[in-house]
Amino acid sequence: MLARSCLRSTRTLASAKNGAIKFTKRAASSSSSGSAAQSSPVGLNIAAVAATTVAAGSIAWYYHLYGPTAHATSPAEEGLHPTKYPWVHQQWFKTFDHQALRRGFQVYREVCASCHSLSRVPYRTLVGTILTVDEAKALAEENEYDTEPNDQGEIEKRPGKLSDYLPAPYANDEAARFANNGALPPDLSLMVKARHGGCDYIFSLLTGYPEEAPAGATVGDGLNFNPYFPGTGIAMARVLYDGLVDYEDETPASTSQMAKDVTEFLNWAAEPEMDDRKRMGMKVLVVTSVLFALSVWVKRYKWAYIKSRKIVYDPPKSGHSGPTRL
Repeated sequence: MLARSCLRSTRTLASAKNGAIKFTKRAASSSSSGSAAQSSPVGLNIAAVAATTVAAGSIAWYYHLYGPTAHATSPAEEGLHPTKYPWVHQQWFKTFDHQALRRGFQVYREVCASCHSLSRVPYRTLVGTILTVDEAKALAEENEYDTEPNDQGEIEKRPGKLSDYLPAPYANDEAARFANNGALPPDLSLMVKARHGGCDYIFSLLTGYPEEAPAGATVGDGLNFNPYFPGTGIAMARVLYDGLVDYEDETPASTSQMAKDVTEFLNWAAEPEMDDRKRMGMKVLVVTSVLFALSVWVKRYKWAYIKSRKIVYDPPKSGHSGPTRL
């Protein structure tokens, strides 16, 4: 009995202590919450200002580190930035000028094809855009291509077909370098996409050859001065001169006209699907606009009775007319 009474008293004292501690914690928390409630507007304003300052500082520091454009070389070594020209075919609702493409292909064949290749352009892509079927077939048959090995293992030659690609002017890169004093003429299939500035760069490069290098400009041996080429020294000399090509449509073949035509042709060679892509984009915009309008109408129709209904709270009726007194 004595042991039981001692245990009971110990439990009573422990519960009393816990209750006192809990009461003290509740009082402290209530007092702290009351003081926090009194000082909350000022604290919230200070916290908001601090968070905004930290966020703005982080963005500014990130832009300072990674925002500016990183130049691998100096602006002088990169070359003069080309002028921005209003190319019509680059507008949203415009297509390639097929007459300009035909003239540009003529300039490429008569001037550029002696050094540069178009290894990614087959004859079939010229059909319907630049040449007719008969013209493309006749042009392909002017060149010979390797056939499959025969029974004796010999590879014979055959006339070209529409599925063949435009031939390269040289057999390999070594032959191209040997014929151009060590310089390798690049392939022009994707040149508009491969150079910063695109059409503006190509046009500026072709028309940017001065009569003589300006005073103070240093050009290496075998190079020609062109301010738009990186380093201003280019192995290709000026190739376009007034009247160099006789256009079929009797367009005056000035230097700028030939440069403009061949630039548009090279843009087409890099993006032969551009007209189809724009046409498909217009179809997609029209269809999605109609579907969006229909979805808005269906949404309004389905939710009309839910959004237009009125919810009224009807409290339960009390049996007592007055307040209940205790």
